[in-house]
Amino acid sequence: MVGKALVVGTSGIVGSAMAALLARENCQVFGLARRPPAQQGVVPIAGDLQDPEGLAAALADVKPDAVFVATWSRQANEAENIRVNGAMVRNLLDALRPSGSLRHAALVTGLKHYLGPFEAYGKGVLPQTPFREEQGRLDVENFYYAQEDELFAAARRDGFGWSVHRPHTIIGKAVGNAMNMGTTLAAYATLCRETARPFRFPGSAMQWNGLTDMTDARLLARHMLWAATTPAARDHAFNVVNGDVFRWSWMWGRIAEWFGLEPAPFDGTILPLETQMAGDGPVWRMIAARDGLAEPDLSRLASAWHTDADLGRPIEVVTDMGKSRRLGFSAYQPTDDAFFDLFAQLRADRLIP
Repeated sequence: MVGKALVVGTSGIVGSAMAALLARENCQVFGLARRPPAQQGVVPIAGDLQDPEGLAAALADVKPDAVFVATWSRQANEAENIRVNGAMVRNLLDALRPSGSLRHAALVTGLKHYLGPFEAYGKGVLPQTPFREEQGRLDVENFYYAQEDELFAAARRDGFGWSVHRPHTIIGKAVGNAMNMGTTLAAYATLCRETARPFRFPGSAMQWNGLTDMTDARLLARHMLWAATTPAARDHAFNVVNGDVFRWSWMWGRIAEWFGLEPAPFDGTILPLETQMAGDGPVWRMIAARDGLAEPDLSRLASAWHTDADLGRPIEVVTDMGKSRRLGFSAYQPTDDAFFDLFAQLRADRLIP
């Protein structure tokens, strides 16, 4: 059982889901972010992982049993990603060290562990799919590896257990998030309906026809709590996906149906959302004003660049969950239902009409 937890990145998709789960489990939850949101059952802490002194002061009295790290800072290139994001993990664990209370630290990374960083995304010699944890690291610089190395070093030094969680593309709610496919597709579908544009799949023929999988933020949160409270999961890295596989040629129609749209035929040509949605800011502001939406700035809802990176991949990506299953984690989440739950929440929160 986790008695007192620190969730790092509560303004994001994963952090907010993790904090909500821990609060429901009657854990004492502290939520760290630069601008922490108000969240029921969570004590907000304002702190910057790039400010070691300020961070140490902000966390001096927290003394958590477990910390769940679900944040990163996007930089101009991978060298800067490594420098900044590695330091963020190091600064956090250094700040928690004086209390000596930490028993477990969980780090969320992702499938770029196997696919490579954005600068070399899906290129070169990649591991065979389905991706399995024992396939190890690519021979390329990657900020996920730098984050892991900081975690491993601190765990050896201070004697706490660790887990690393590698989700595929995450479905969940967060405004202003840099990697947010579900909300991006909801905004795109809304704009297509508003402007009578075709609801056209923006990605590659491989993604349209090939198998893929995704990760619901709620399932990822359950996986992190399971790893933190299961002795056999100590000091392991895990893939985390919903448990089903699908083809976008099927899922695109499911999403279109939810929004009352007809999916446009796909001719195999990539037409990125970043291009399709480039001039949609004013249209979204009009929709927001007319329908009383909570966020009139489309750039805070849609992360077209990241959705394009995922849907434009030239390779099939599926993920093996056998390691977790063997150790007892059995949760399952249908991915179409994950999208539908998110869309319903976005509508209830007045983020889409």
